Parts: sequence; structure tokens; C-alpha cells
Amino acid sequence: MKFLKARFWAITAFFAVLIALGVASSMLERKAAVQASGLQAPRFEVDPLWPKPLPNHWLLGMTIGVSVDSQDHVWIIHRQGSLDPKEAYMLTNSSDCCQPAPPVLAFDQAGNLIEHWGGKGSGYDWPNSNHGITVDYKGNVWIGGNGKGDAQVLEFTQDGQLIKQIGKPGRSKGSNDMENFGQAAKTFFDKDANEVYVSDGYGNRRVVVMDADTGKFKRYWGAYGHKPDDTDLGPYKPEAPPAQQFRTPVHCAELANDGLVYVCDRVNDRIQVFQKDGTFVKETFIEKNTLGDGAVWDIAFSKDPRQTYIYLADGSNEKIHILLRDSLQELTSFGDGGRQPGEFYAVHSIATDSKGNIYTTETYHGQRVQKFVYKGLAPVTAKDQGAVWPEGGK
Repeated sequence: MKFLKARFWAITAFFAVLIALGVASSMLERKAAVQASGLQAPRFEVDPLWPKPLPNHWLLGMTIGVSVDSQDHVWIIHRQGSLDPKEAYMLTNSSDCCQPAPPVLAFDQAGNLIEHWGGKGSGYDWPNSNHGITVDYKGNVWIGGNGKGDAQVLEFTQDGQLIKQIGKPGRSKGSNDMENFGQAAKTFFDKDANEVYVSDGYGNRRVVVMDADTGKFKRYWGAYGHKPDDTDLGPYKPEAPPAQQFRTPVHCAELANDGLVYVCDRVNDRIQVFQKDGTFVKETFIEKNTLGDGAVWDIAFSKDPRQTYIYLADGSNEKIHILLRDSLQELTSFGDGGRQPGEFYAVHSIATDSKGNIYTTETYHGQRVQKFVYKGLAPVTAKDQGAVWPEGGK
């Protein structure tokens, strides 16, 4: 009997080794196949020491926008009134901590705070819930708003002086209004045409293009280039046919150097691509089974002349997807859910600087900005890289 038991366990161990060897061999074969395909993707490492601590005991709330200007200064915007309950408690019960930071903050490449301003003021209507920040080719700073009644987009100088306001709070007439927005998410700019693209947004279901100087609306469109329709489509269902209109929010509209416009249809888990006049070109779905807040939050382009890669912020699955821009094929992703550097809690917005580095902001309880240092191209060896910690920190 003892002999039979020993033989049984020997045979079991033998097959376990075979299975383990088979799994390892299969993994190596898949890795070799990926490497043999020649696919490469940009590689990044988080900078856990960027930015430097804020002065004056300042705290960030929901951090819902990031942009990089021509000097490689990094601009973010957050919501002062969105501190956690315990943080709000400290405002009135602590003698030494803490205060909400001004809504708009700018950092240099070393992570030093170099500018701060924003909030309610004379001569303009600060949004009930500010959303998105973009520095244009003239160096001016634009913000939108997705709060109740927000129908305006604001343009400021870099020291916070109002240049103009387009739209009036409470005046939105829906997605075919030619004067007001409907809770605009973000702006992007076409220097050659002097035009502003607005992802409009949380109330409306369209992309608006307006003159950058006058703010006059020039054209707009919905999903597939259709005339926008504000009919409630109900909850997103992955198995249903693709929606013929955008769901809210339309979260970004980014213009590439070759004139293609990439639109974040967030809750529908898709990127739609258009020509400048709104002619539909193509679409792709990202993490198509994602429900709730959706997977397609914001995009930025790589800094090579062809803008070969798209970096997609996915605040539901807590990662940055890296796609080939021409084919919209996903190559790899990095990030994971969590609080540590290189992890995310609702990664919301994304931007790149002239060196190819990535900056992200996080909303809800994330409340921070992170920097990911560009380390060049590398073979694609994993679909999901997880947190990209610096090599020397392993």
C-alpha cells in the first residue's frame, strides 16, 4: 500500500512538472512571437518625486485637467471644493493644516510651483465645476466647466487675467445651440486655422469648432458626423449595436498634425476619428465591456513628427493604453489601481511635453498629478505592464 501511494505521488509530481514546463514554454513562445513580430512601443517610468510638495499647506481636490505649454511648463486644474471630508474637517479644526490650493497651478520641469490662480472673480463666470485645462499656441489658458448650468468656456492669460468668456451660464439650449455650450469638457487648438475644438460634453453630445479670436461657432457634429440629438440613449450595453450618437460625456476632441480629429466618447468605450469638417473616418473600441464611467477618458499624442502613438487615459480600468495612431491597434498598457506612484485612482487627463514625457491627473479621491519619464522605444513583451517603477527602484 505504501508503495502504491509513493508511486501515485511520484506520478502526480511528474505530471505537475510537465504542466509547469508546458505553461512556461507557452509563455516563452508567446513572448518570442511578440518579439519576432518587431512591434515596439514607447516605454515609461514613473518619477515618484515629481512634483515637489506644494507650499502653504495646500491640498489638491479632484484634479481634472493637465496641459503642457511651449516652455514645457505643466498646468493642472483641480476643484477646491472637492476635498475629502477629513480634509475639509482639518480646514476648520486644525491650527496648522490645511488649505485648498488655488484651482490653477503650473510647475516647471523640476516640479517647482511657478504659477497659481483661479476661482470666482469680477467680469467672468467661474464654472460651478471647472473641468479641463489647455494652454493654446499663444500661451493663453482655456478652461471649461461641467457643473449644473455651466455653458461657458473661459480664456485667461498665464497670470490669470481674463481675455474672454464664450457662452453664458444657464443659457444652453442643447446640442444645436450656436452660442452656448452644455457643460464643456475640454478644448484643443488648430494653430493654422486659428480654431478651437471643444468637446461639449457633459450636457451636450457634440464637438464644436469656433474661431479662436472671436469665439464665434463655425461648425459642430455628433457621432459619425450626424447632427447631434439629445435623446437619452439609456445605459451603455456592450452587446448592443454601436450607438449612433455620443453618450455623455464627450470627453475630448484632439487634433493631430495630419488634420484628423480624435474624439473620446467615454461611456461608449470608443474613439471616433473625423476630418476637420466632421466627416467620419473610423472608430475603435477600448475595453468594450467597461460599464459605468467608461474607458475612453482622454488622449495625447507621442511627440515624434508623425505622432505615431496615442496615449489613452482609462480612469475605469486604471491604466494608460498605448495605441498605434494610424491603425488604432493597442500595443500595450501600463498602470494599475492603487495609491502608490505609477498606480492610479481614476486617471482623468493626460498630456505630453516636448521630450515625450507623460503627465496624468486623477479625479475623485485620486487628487494628484504624476509624471512618467519617456525612456525610448522597447519591444512589446506584455499586454499589461502594471506599475512602471524606475529600474533602479526594483
